[in-house]
Amino acid sequence: MLNEAVKKVLSENMWDLATCSDNMPNVVPVAFKDVTADGKLAVGDVFLETTLKNLRENGGKIAVSVYDAKSLEGYQIKGTAEYITSGAVVETFQKMVESMFHGAATAKGALLITPEKVIVTTPGAENKKEL
Repeated sequence: MLNEAVKKVLSENMWDLATCSDNMPNVVPVAFKDVTADGKLAVGDVFLETTLKNLRENGGKIAVSVYDAKSLEGYQIKGTAEYITSGAVVETFQKMVESMFHGAATAKGALLITPEKVIVTTPGAENKKEL
């Protein structure tokens, strides 16, 4: 589902996570993120309180927006997230956060997002195309 172009944009740029509950949308930028070998999106939980609340209330539905600010190549990925609190993914994010914040913040867990749709947001003829 995630082709090499999508993976490249995901690996090189910040992501915005969007969730909704009770008709109240929430969007948050995330810097602690990765694409797993099996094609899931992993996000470290440092400041995701509202996101996690929304996911509990909406059955895990989430959207990720990512784009390259120079080329404007971008994608929206819609999927379902599950929350984990242990394992290699969480340990990796804990090390990353500790390195950056030196104890002032920590990764409490991680979201693993299973992509269900990938939509092109790049301006032009392919805009809104589902991959």
